[in-house]
Formats: sequence, structure tokens, C-alpha cells
Amino acid sequence: MEDDPDAYRVLRLRAEILELGSAIRQLQRAGLDDAAAQLLIARKRAMLEHLVKTTNPACDGVAPVTASVPLNTPDIRRG
Repeated sequence: MEDDPDAYRVLRLRAEILELGSAIRQLQRAGLDDAAAQLLIARKRAMLEHLVKTTNPACDGVAPVTASVPLNTPDIRRG
């Protein structure tokens, strides 16, 4: 991973998404507004998806296999 900065960025984004998910749950439990955190987590997920799709040179415009594998990042939404 030391030689692959993209792999590091993927791991970092996943960790940030997990932290944001935890923060959102805490805000929801406290009855506080979590809209800003929801927006940020959506942006981070989009960044992660884009990074995964663009770092696979064999995909030729098709979503790579790794993009179809669950990223193990909880989707925290009201509903």
C-alpha cells in the first residue's frame, strides 16, 4: 500500500465515511439536526465511488468489479 496512493485514499475515505456514520447516529440519538453530516457523507461516498471507478484501468468505462462489492459503509438515512 505504500506504493499505491490511491489504495491509501480509498482506505482513508472509507474510514471517514464510517466516522461520519457514527457521528450521524449520535446526532440522531440526541435529536439534533444531521443534515450537514448527511450531505458530507453523500459527498464522501461519491468521491469513493469515483476513485474506485477511475483507478481501475481495465474497466474501459464500465464499473469495475470492486465497485460492485459492498464497501462495508453503512447507509444512514432517515426512513
